[in-house]
Amino acid sequence: MSNPTIDEQVTILMRGAEFGDEQTKEHMRMELRERLVEAKKTGHPLRVYCGYDPTAPDIHLGHTVTMRKLQQFQELGHQSVFLIGNFTGLIGDPSDKDKTRPRNTPEGLAENARTYTQQAFRILDPEKTEVRYNADWLAPLTFEDVIGLATNFTVQQFLARDNFARRHKSGDPIWLHEFFYALMQGYDAVMLRTDVQLGATEQLFNLLAGRKLQESFGQKPQVCLTFPILVGTDGTLRMSKSTGNYVGIDEPPEMKYGKTMSIPDLAMHNWFELITRWTPAQIDELLQAVEQGVVHPMEAKKKLAWEIVSIFDGDEAADKAAAHFTQVHQQRRLPDEMPTYTLTDPTNVVEIIFDTGMARSKSEARRLVKQGAVKLDGGRVASIEMEIEVEGERVLQVGKRRFLRLVPGDAAHNT
Repeated sequence: MSNPTIDEQVTILMRGAEFGDEQTKEHMRMELRERLVEAKKTGHPLRVYCGYDPTAPDIHLGHTVTMRKLQQFQELGHQSVFLIGNFTGLIGDPSDKDKTRPRNTPEGLAENARTYTQQAFRILDPEKTEVRYNADWLAPLTFEDVIGLATNFTVQQFLARDNFARRHKSGDPIWLHEFFYALMQGYDAVMLRTDVQLGATEQLFNLLAGRKLQESFGQKPQVCLTFPILVGTDGTLRMSKSTGNYVGIDEPPEMKYGKTMSIPDLAMHNWFELITRWTPAQIDELLQAVEQGVVHPMEAKKKLAWEIVSIFDGDEAADKAAAHFTQVHQQRRLPDEMPTYTLTDPTNVVEIIFDTGMARSKSEARRLVKQGAVKLDGGRVASIEMEIEVEGERVLQVGKRRFLRLVPGDAAHNT
């Protein structure tokens, strides 16, 4: 759609948004339309932002729900702000938690944030994206400043939130610092002077806090657009690195494809709606074909896996990932291509797994061996003490999707 009307823009930008009640949704729809009309009259694009706490090093598909909405605003000529929460991440958003989050460290957040921008630009246009860090304005706040922000809210407002209400009712602790998260996120909106903020549905309270603080600071309150969470590969819990049910956008195409194929059938609708480029009509048609038995759920999942790889790596990579899945997981044959590791002396299996990047740490490598997730020439590796000797070509497998060819010779030839 080369030059959509205001109403067509509203339809595009509101697609997928959920607020918990139709009255809030209609109110936000009207405000968004007003902002778009104003932007067209003045020639000033809207400032639209979403924040991402770098609590893990990888951006996963769950993050891309709002990132692709930022992309839609960009395509319509507006300014997207990609906010890295290197200060809010110290607390962690309690919106979807029924227990206190573990505290993160500034050093850990800084390390994770290093790759966030590079990964984000796989979706967002660098020329139309403003990257900010909220420690720039949150860290300098004084205690008096924080008290001033807190005067805009009551304890009752916080305790009315579902997750806090459940914890309060059951007698589970609610720590005072958890209340600060909404204040910090709200202050982000003030400092960024945003017109629109995006977030997950359970974050609506935080986004509304931004509206409240913007009014307090004499700004026009932002439009809030919230979207459902993407369930992880387990089909139940929210996609998260901490629960291991994620698909990272920087993972190899074969990994993305294979992980997508592992999701339960019931999760397909959620993934179709939130992370594909398909139209509602295309989604309905495919789901109906599955329900009627015209299309097998596995075939529908293959279409989904191909679509996801295509989005991030292109059609050719998606074709190769599909062929890899068929060969390795359906025909049970080794992949034609795999990295090579050259051994000159007997080497501990944990060292090999860590050295080749098949695990992020030696402790993770040891855990994989203990869980029975490591195989050598098709046989399970039983001990973390195993020393691998290579007299001829061998294959080390970690999990279902990672393979390594072991060969004897000069270690300088490792690839």
